[in-house]
Amino acid sequence: MGIYEELQARGLIAQVTNEPEIREMVNNGKATFYIGFDPTADSLHVGHFMALCLMKRLQMAGNKPVVLVGGGTGMIGDPSGRTDMRKMMTVETIQHNCECFKKQMERFIEFGPDKAIMVNNADWLMKLNYIDVLRDVGACFSVNNMLRAECYKQRMEKGLSFLEFNYMIMQSYDFYYLFQHYGCNMQFGGDDQWSNMLGGTELIRKKLGKDAHAMTITLLMNSEGKKMGKTANGAVWLDPNKTSPFEFYQYWRNVGDQDVLKCIRMLTFLPLEEIDAMDKWEGSQLNKAKEILAYELTKLVHGEEEANKAQDAAKALFGAGSDDSNMPTTELTAEQLEDGKIAILPLMTACGLIASNGEGRRLIQQGGVSVDDEKITTIDAVFTAEQLKNGIKIKKGKKIFHKAILN
Repeated sequence: MGIYEELQARGLIAQVTNEPEIREMVNNGKATFYIGFDPTADSLHVGHFMALCLMKRLQMAGNKPVVLVGGGTGMIGDPSGRTDMRKMMTVETIQHNCECFKKQMERFIEFGPDKAIMVNNADWLMKLNYIDVLRDVGACFSVNNMLRAECYKQRMEKGLSFLEFNYMIMQSYDFYYLFQHYGCNMQFGGDDQWSNMLGGTELIRKKLGKDAHAMTITLLMNSEGKKMGKTANGAVWLDPNKTSPFEFYQYWRNVGDQDVLKCIRMLTFLPLEEIDAMDKWEGSQLNKAKEILAYELTKLVHGEEEANKAQDAAKALFGAGSDDSNMPTTELTAEQLEDGKIAILPLMTACGLIASNGEGRRLIQQGGVSVDDEKITTIDAVFTAEQLKNGIKIKKGKKIFHKAILN
C-alpha cells in the first residue's frame, strides 16, 4: 500500500483534481506540497492536528513539506466558517505567533536542508503593488465564480467586507508564488478551502500555461479539525502552558464512542491492521480505545514522559489510586482570599473552571460540582486558608478535575 492509498484508508482524502497523477507523485516522493496556517493565536490547537499529522506522514514517505504561515493573509483574515469579521492583529502579534507555531511544529516535522521548510507569505504579499495585483492577478478571477464559493455565500446576508473578499485572491497567489519560487507542485487544505485552492491551481494555469503542473488535494481536515478543536470551555491548545498534558489527555479520553475509532484512524500512527481489528470493539472495549487514542496523541504532542504521567494521573483519579501529583493545579495567593477564605465561585473562576458566575451557579444547581468528593449544594460554600494549604480537589461534571492550593 502506498502513502496515497493509506491516506484514503484513513479517511483523509475528500477531493482531488487529478487523482492518477497525484497518486503517482505522492507515492513516489515527488510532491513538494504546502499547507497554510494563519497565525491567529500564539499556539496551534487540536484543530490543526490533522494537518500536522498529514505533513508528517507525507514527509516520512519522502515528500517535501512547505509550511506556509500567513503573516500576510493574517492581515486580512479568512472569512471561511465565520459569521463576522476576524479581529485585526498587529504586525508584531502576527510575527510572534508565527515564531510560536514553528517551535510546536518541530515536534511533528523535520526542518532543514532538503527537508521541510517554513515560509511566511508576508515576504511576498506585503511587497505587492495594488495596481499590479489588479492587472496581473485580479484579471484571472471571475467575481461571479467567487461569490458562488461557500466561504463567501454564508457571509453575504450579514455583510462581507471588501478586505475579506480579497482573501481568495491572496491565497491563490500564494500557490502561484510557491510554484514559481519553491517548486511547490501540490497544495493540501480542508474541505472549506476548496474554492480558494482551485483558485490557486487556475491562476497557475492561466499565467503559466495549461501544461503547468499544479495539483490540489482537499481533506476532511478543517471541518473535522475545527470541530475537534473546540470544547465547551474554548480551544484545546498544543502549548502545555495553555492546555496541560493531563487536560490534553483527558480531552481525547473523553471523545464520543462514535468518534474514537475515526480519530485513531485519522490521527495516530498505529498500523491500519491494528486499527481495523478495533472496528469490532464495543461497550467497555471502546474505553480502552479511548485510552489508546489519548496516550498516542499526548505522546506525539508532549512526549512519552508526559504521556505516561497523564495516563498514570487519569488511572489514579478514575481507578483505585490516589496520586494527584499530575493533576492540573492552580496556586492561589493570600491576596485572593477575603478574611482568610474564598467562596466556591471565585475559586472556580481562579482555577479557570468557569467563565462566569452564572455558569458556576448552574453547575452547582445541577449537582455538577464536588470538592474533595463532597458535592457542593450552595454557592455560599467557602474554603479556608488552612484547607487550601493542604490542597483541595475540585471536580466539575464527571470528568474534569482540578487541584487548588494556597501558595
